[in-house]
Amino acid sequence: MTTTARPADGVLDPLRDGLARMIMTKVAGPDPQAERDRVHNTPGPRWFEPDRPIRRVHGDASMFAGGLRALLLQSLHPLAMAAVSAHSGYRGDPWGRLQRTSYFLAITTYGAASQAEEAVARVKAVHERVRGTSPDGVRYQASDPHLLRWVHVAEVDSFLAAHQRYGAAPLDASERDAYVEDTARVARALGVVDPPTTEEQLRQVLAEYRPELRGTAEARQAARFILVHPPVPWAARPAYGVLTAAAVGLLPRWTRWPLRLPYLPLAESTVVRAAGDGLTRTIRWALTSPTLGKVDISS
Repeated sequence: MTTTARPADGVLDPLRDGLARMIMTKVAGPDPQAERDRVHNTPGPRWFEPDRPIRRVHGDASMFAGGLRALLLQSLHPLAMAAVSAHSGYRGDPWGRLQRTSYFLAITTYGAASQAEEAVARVKAVHERVRGTSPDGVRYQASDPHLLRWVHVAEVDSFLAAHQRYGAAPLDASERDAYVEDTARVARALGVVDPPTTEEQLRQVLAEYRPELRGTAEARQAARFILVHPPVPWAARPAYGVLTAAAVGLLPRWTRWPLRLPYLPLAESTVVRAAGDGLTRTIRWALTSPTLGKVDISS
């Protein structure tokens, strides 16, 4: 079956391409096409076959909301947040941190196995150097398997939650289990011990961490930076506001008070959800411009 582009499609192409380039330069750096070529066109076997759920989830525009949710959820572990606050440079170089995270997700999901292994080795080397003492006197090290496991499950839960609400093709139960299993492949390579491999196990592990979680001053400062004082141009603030509202709306109710975030179930299930869906569709439309070629948002 063939489709004919509507006249408006051609008229909107410059807008679509401009929006795609603006997004991709923030996510992938000044030359996103070169980054994409490096990820997708380097020959060799991959960790994941083209039909695996991890490729579907990590290539969808819902990852934008999922990524913000992950940052907020991860901040609730005091030691993880202490490490981020002291070592990540998220305030001084937020876009650089985003680009490094985006590249890691892209290369481990879509890249050649040799590239994925190199990326994992670099991250592990950084983790070995990140150590210190939290404000309440507890020693931490980023390579601690327990902390790595928390960061992993918070991230996977967030990406999955965002995909199920805003993804183009939500996963069924077996696909959700397969997605969690896919992500466990990367987690083990990073040093996570016994990562969950099913959705049920993911829920169980998250519940096990609940007694350790709390809203520290550093976590609330990070939330304010992400939600209220982001390094986003004023012209993009309305769209970013929708994105952050969508991310907060995906958080469990129990996370709200520790981070001093509102809980407005009626608004979140109606206005926020509709706006988040509209914005995600717009991002997806931009990043699938026929003149640019399909662009996976994590590459």
